[in-house]
Amino acid sequence: MKASIETSWKQNLAFDSMVGEHSVITDAPSEFGGDDSGASPKKLMMASLAGCTGIDVVSILKKMRVDIDDLRIRVDAELTDEEPSLYSSMHLTYMFKGDNLDMAKLEKAVRLSEEKYCGVSMMYKKMMDITWEIKIQE
Repeated sequence: MKASIETSWKQNLAFDSMVGEHSVITDAPSEFGGDDSGASPKKLMMASLAGCTGIDVVSILKKMRVDIDDLRIRVDAELTDEEPSLYSSMHLTYMFKGDNLDMAKLEKAVRLSEEKYCGVSMMYKKMMDITWEIKIQE
């Protein structure tokens, strides 16, 4: 199996990537010479991780017949000091909302995503530490 995207230079430091049928604009912040017209490519790595595991967790919870009202995933990353700066670790905080949520089922869904299903997490774990926690919001 093969995957590919195509990226086109727009102007200055901005690029437009076609990801399937979706346009994703990336750019550098103004302090680095860009126009800040799109997302940081490096920060999109965090969004990819959150999106991948989020899809898994919601799908798994649906199969478990666990109804949630909301799920937010925060990704905090540590960067190295040298150039180029690299992510040395990422920490995910899963914030669930719902009535009478079963923590054991939430933990099982997150663990299955993080250890078995999320390909982004599997790739990142080869490069850095990935940790997580769960919080239930009121």
